[in-house]
Amino acid sequence: MEIHLIRHTAVENPENLCYGFSDIPLRNNFAEDFRALDLDENFDHIISSPSGRCTLLAEHFKLNYKTDERLREMNFGRWEMKKWTDIPEEEINPWYYDFVNVKAAGGESLLDMKARVMNFWNEFTAENNMDKALLVTHGGVIRLIIQSILEFPLENLFKIQIDYGKKVIIQVNEGNFSVKKLNG
Repeated sequence: MEIHLIRHTAVENPENLCYGFSDIPLRNNFAEDFRALDLDENFDHIISSPSGRCTLLAEHFKLNYKTDERLREMNFGRWEMKKWTDIPEEEINPWYYDFVNVKAAGGESLLDMKARVMNFWNEFTAENNMDKALLVTHGGVIRLIIQSILEFPLENLFKIQIDYGKKVIIQVNEGNFSVKKLNG
């Protein structure tokens, strides 16, 4: 089985806002970005994050998809849609020092997000009736799935670059997972 994970295309964020759960628009010329995508066909299952930046991609390609809340990006709570520089230091500094365990104000920690994503992933990969699947999601979700396969420390999560509009392919063979392609 192959599971293709594609990150939504680039967003419009000139003010460097903190966003995760929030619906932030794709960049103005997203149609150009969509034309550049290398998307396979004939998927047995297609599931998207419910975020507009993901569903817009799925709708553009006329994919027959379902959404799952567990595929959303990190919930930054009260920091959502604030400039990173406007988040009070006493709130954000503890998170900067330990983003794995410390929750964003009113949001979730990386461990919370990992539990949510792994709940989805374990349920999804337990299905044995598919040859090829597609998940339309976010960089954080894709990194967590790769981290679960490669089993490296969560502190190193952001050492993996997941490009906008690019895909990762996970190969599943008799219960063994491997990263077949990164940023393809």
